[in-house]
Amino acid sequence: MVNFKGHSTQIITPFIWYESGAEDAADLYTRLFAGSHITHISHYSDAGREAHGQQAGKVMVAGFELAGQRFSGLNGGPAFKPNPSISFFVEFNTVAEVDALWAGLSDGGSVLMPLDSYPWSQRYGWLNDRYGVSWQIAVTEMAANGQTITPSLMFTGDNLGRGSEAIELYTGIFPDSATGMVLYREPTEGEETGTVQFGQIKLCGQSFNIMDAPGHHDFSFTEGVSLMVLCETQAEIDHYWKALTADGGQESQCGWLKDKFGVSWQITPTVMEGLIASADPAKADRVMNTMLTMKKMDIAAMEAASQG
Repeated sequence: MVNFKGHSTQIITPFIWYESGAEDAADLYTRLFAGSHITHISHYSDAGREAHGQQAGKVMVAGFELAGQRFSGLNGGPAFKPNPSISFFVEFNTVAEVDALWAGLSDGGSVLMPLDSYPWSQRYGWLNDRYGVSWQIAVTEMAANGQTITPSLMFTGDNLGRGSEAIELYTGIFPDSATGMVLYREPTEGEETGTVQFGQIKLCGQSFNIMDAPGHHDFSFTEGVSLMVLCETQAEIDHYWKALTADGGQESQCGWLKDKFGVSWQITPTVMEGLIASADPAKADRVMNTMLTMKKMDIAAMEAASQG
């Protein structure tokens, strides 16, 4: 039994992979969402350059908070790109708010579903912004917990029909979790009967949407958008790592993994940011070099590297 400590902050952070525009994207988003701000900027050093391939001094991660929810953006090069398999559903009370955000995000982007009236919303649209990040924007009744932006996972292709399985898996792994409204397709709808048309869950008290998407889609889950889970203890890291790599999941490097659906997660100790951001460059480089040798994060080894 893992003893999950009472976290007072957001536990699961959407983590977006940009080729080189993380800081510009953070600036755009924080200008478009009221009351938002950039939380931190970190830079690459020479440590681990053979692995990350980036110039020392370049922005590595831009952290930002939008409508009370934290995000992180990585300048990771061209290896991965965001796509609509994980989008961000934004709920507003008024048409004017929807239109204003749409105008800002659609500039240089592409429209997936035009801004219009739909059975589920008087004003709704779906787009990819200029960086390829996917947004659904709608007038709705605000979520009970006031979460304006909800990560939405769409199961396509070989994953079609696995939405219910994902709901069961995720709510069974994370504490403070629950299943909310789940709508299944009926035989009269002419699509895959019994698949999840729209589902709502909470993980660690945070809202997420789940949906199966029939039809042809040329995208599925990638590292382009991952979900970073902050852990205070090694026991938490071990729990999430084992549970999310089970039954066909895949281990990767530096705390990254894919679950059995292909969704990317980062299982990250809360101490890591402070260790890597140390004012002593030698300490920070030792931690970075040690981390690059790991698959699952080892807090003790990282702290030992910091101390030399």
